[in-house]
Order: sequence, then C-alpha cells, then structure tokens
Amino acid sequence: MTEHTCWKVNILTLFPDVFDFMHHSILKRAIENKILQINTINIRDFATDNYKSVDDTPYGGGAGQLLRADILGYAIDSVYNPQNKKGSIIYLSPRGKTFTQSIAEKLSKEEETTFICGHYEGIDERVIEYYNVEELSLGDFVLSGGETALLPILDATARLLPNVLGSSHSLNEESFSSSLNGMLEYPQYTRPETWKDMPVPEILKSGHHKKISEWRIEKSIEITKKNRPDLLKNIEK
Repeated sequence: MTEHTCWKVNILTLFPDVFDFMHHSILKRAIENKILQINTINIRDFATDNYKSVDDTPYGGGAGQLLRADILGYAIDSVYNPQNKKGSIIYLSPRGKTFTQSIAEKLSKEEETTFICGHYEGIDERVIEYYNVEELSLGDFVLSGGETALLPILDATARLLPNVLGSSHSLNEESFSSSLNGMLEYPQYTRPETWKDMPVPEILKSGHHKKISEWRIEKSIEITKKNRPDLLKNIEK
C-alpha cells in the first residue's frame, strides 16, 4: 500500500447524523488536521420514488425487509470505482469475520475505505458479490443497524493513524499489541500512592526498569490467562 497522509472514510448509511460522534476529542483533531476525512452518504438520496423507498420484501418469503440492490448500488457508485479502487469496501454484518486489532492496523494503512451500514434484515446478496464486499462483525450478537457497529471500528482504526495520538509510544504496549504478543495489557497505577488502604505495588516505585518490565509481562500473562485464555496461543508457540 502506498504512503498516505489522510484516511478517507466513505459511510453509506440511512442515519448520517450518528457519525457526529466523530467530531469530538481525538478524532475531532484528526479531522481538523486532515489526517482523517469522514464522508457520509445518505442511501435515501438515491431512492427512485417520491417516498424515498430503499427496501423491499425478500424473494422466497420471510420476515423483514432488505435494502434494494439497485438503490444501494447507486450509492456505492457515487463514491467507489471498482476499476480504480483505493481500499476495501466493507459491510457490517453479524456473519462477517470478527474485527480485531490487526484488522484495524490493516485499515489504517488504506488510503480510502468504504463502509455499508445495513438495516432491516440486511442487504441484497448481489451487492456483496458484485463489489466483492468484505464483511465485518463485532462479535456473536445482532445489532439493529450497522452504524453502532461501525463507530468502534472507526475509533479503533483512526487512533492508529500517524500523529493522531500525542505520542506513538501510547500504542506500544496496549492490549493486543505486538509488543505484548497479542496479550492483554498489564495493570496501571497513578497517584495517590495509597487509596482505600490499597498501595501501589512497590516494584513500580523501585526505578528498576528491567524488573518493572518483567513484572508487567508476568501480570499481562496472568490477566490474559484469566480473561482471554484463547490469546495465550500467541506465546505458547
């Protein structure tokens, strides 16, 4: 992938106002500094009738409605050129692969990414086939719309962009980072030194960096073993 200075995000949605969230805090600064560009596209703008209809009943019967292939296709074509694509086109779906930190890292290196936020019972399967759409999920549960699934994906990815955080060192030893072999982060402490009769561990006040590092790795393993034992495969190889 080529070097880039800005990640452009196209969001196809029925509720563009949801993404006002992106204009706050760290992400707001990323947008103002032109490191991140959010482009929301209202799918209803591409409806072909006076009622702004975007959905219809599924062939073969069944409950609910599906986003129509033609309407969604018009919306995608307005921002995405399959012949000259600059990044992924992704549909938020419970049947997709589970979003992880490594996927966030991959997306943060793209020049442009297009996301489809579905509603109702989903979208016409032909859209996925025609545009070679990737599917992403947050986990084994179902949400009412793709917007609420996309927000944490955008947050997790945007903070990895160059110069978004005050210091790149902030990313070095987070949970799932390569420096922790994909494990969970160790405990952290700050002032006051004693709170509710609970003191800060003595090792962290020792100034002995090697021993502190060893303690943190040990605690990282303990927490991972307790909360996410599946991640230990990264250090057992």
